[in-house]
Amino acid sequence: MKHFLSALAALGAAILFFSGCSAPEPPSKTEFFMDTVCTITLYDTTDESLLEKTFDLCKKYEALFSRTIEASDVSRINQTGDGTVEVDPETAELLKTALEYSERTGGKFDVTVGRLTNLWDFKSASPVLPAQDKIDSALQQTGYRNLSVDGNTVTVQNGVQVDFGGIAKGYIADRCAAFLKENGVERGIINLGGNVLVLGSKDGGTPWTVGIQRPFADRNEIIGSVQVSDYSVVTSGIYERFFEKDGVVYHHILDPETGYPVSNGLESVTILSRSSVTADALSTSAFLLGRDKALELVESLPDTEAIFIDSAGQVTVTSGIGTQIPFEQK
Repeated sequence: MKHFLSALAALGAAILFFSGCSAPEPPSKTEFFMDTVCTITLYDTTDESLLEKTFDLCKKYEALFSRTIEASDVSRINQTGDGTVEVDPETAELLKTALEYSERTGGKFDVTVGRLTNLWDFKSASPVLPAQDKIDSALQQTGYRNLSVDGNTVTVQNGVQVDFGGIAKGYIADRCAAFLKENGVERGIINLGGNVLVLGSKDGGTPWTVGIQRPFADRNEIIGSVQVSDYSVVTSGIYERFFEKDGVVYHHILDPETGYPVSNGLESVTILSRSSVTADALSTSAFLLGRDKALELVESLPDTEAIFIDSAGQVTVTSGIGTQIPFEQK
């Protein structure tokens, strides 16, 4: 068995950012939370206390959304089995958003995959395949229709468990951006483990340049770059967390219908959206839907575009890439 897990890839970083800004160095801070490396950089203020306050906000959301913090809302939901639990209004809001994407994708995006994700360990030095009977059992306790939200009350049925891994960082990035804007910041970068949200543009009104990583290549090798202002860019890829056994690559994007990593010829999907929670949820959803169905979905949404890379290295983009959003392919 071979196991592959680069330090940055394991943390979900899937895109490269090029600011093009010169000295002096802007205020910037990096911390580890939500199981990923997060960096926030501000370009039009020297008030470093804003960085501290923004990371305090991140930690607040981690305390609500983490599956591994025992007192979190998600942990309390997952311990419910069958019944109801009161949660923070923002947890309820995020659950409602996740359920909307579950409906929109016919269940391909499913926030109740917690029991399945618990079976797959992509961090182990010696990963193993879950036993089929355990996968079958977890599948019986997976299904977004077993979860409902009324106000701040979450009703759980059939022992399903929540996993916010496909949507939480986008929600948090949006909240961080709103906080910074409320405090006068108009230019900055929020990078939550590869979920990038750019505030404003570079000095002089030039868009930020964001590079899209070439799957399975060196982290500095890109397939191209986009130029964006006030956009979020989020990539889901099979090269982020995976292991290989008997010549088969097993990655972390699990199909809630089979319990196994989805296999549809895609290696990465990058979503660009004004909303980071949309970009986050859609990057996972689009990957699970497959290129053709995902193209149809993304084209139906305003201010949202996608870049697909398949196993043959073919790049497919939605209609706004290269027109509304400049794209330079390598």
